Amino acid sequence: MSRSTRIMMSVIYWAFVVYVFVPLILMIMMGFKDSKFIGFPIKSWTFDWYLAVFSDTEVLTVFGYSTAIALLSTVVSLFVGTWIAVLLADRKFFGRAVMFGLMVLPALVPGIISAIAFRIYARVLGIEPGMFAIIWSHAVHNVPFVCLVVMARLSTLPKSQREAAQDLGADPLVTFVRITLPYLRPALIGASVFCMLLSFDDFVRSFFLGGYQPTLPVLIFAKLRSGMSPEINAISTVVLILTAFLGIWAERSMRRMKKET
Repeated sequence: MSRSTRIMMSVIYWAFVVYVFVPLILMIMMGFKDSKFIGFPIKSWTFDWYLAVFSDTEVLTVFGYSTAIALLSTVVSLFVGTWIAVLLADRKFFGRAVMFGLMVLPALVPGIISAIAFRIYARVLGIEPGMFAIIWSHAVHNVPFVCLVVMARLSTLPKSQREAAQDLGADPLVTFVRITLPYLRPALIGASVFCMLLSFDDFVRSFFLGGYQPTLPVLIFAKLRSGMSPEINAISTVVLILTAFLGIWAERSMRRMKKET
């Protein structure tokens, strides 16, 4: 690789970094502004908006509600997605290509179309808008991502390990529990974090299928209708920090597990 090419790639990389991080830094800074309006210059700084986030009962309740939805939908996605991935990993499975296409379909359908379809289907099934409906829609949307991650990990599993377990008398279920599942732990952790973030950030399906209790993205949207304020920046910053910690923990855990295997 020539020097000019390396310089050009470095310039593109740092331009991308600036493009991503400058808006985030500005968002965090606005959360410290001692004013109800967004804009520069910042004449005085305050922690009041961040303290208000942790003392606001509505925000804390909605945050817990969104977290519960994210956790439950992730559990469902992992259970369904893992078994579908194991099934699709068998290359001799009849109709595998069709089943794979149907599996990835929820991830390809535009969010607004998916939300409308879920709303109609929920009405047909008699499912009332609320927590269960949101969990159901989020889980269906997240299953393809679990499948793809787990299938990628399964493709690297040495066949000799499963064959050795079967030679020792283990049936397919025992082989999966004792051999395959421990090997899939890094993929399952990565998929679970990704699904939690997708669910926590999902606005469209939560808006269409939610009841009287809003999720955090829906609450932020409601607050935005009355105009931008440092309160919204403070809420977003807290969520950003928690998300970053979760991502770092998942990345470190996956690296450690891959080294162990």
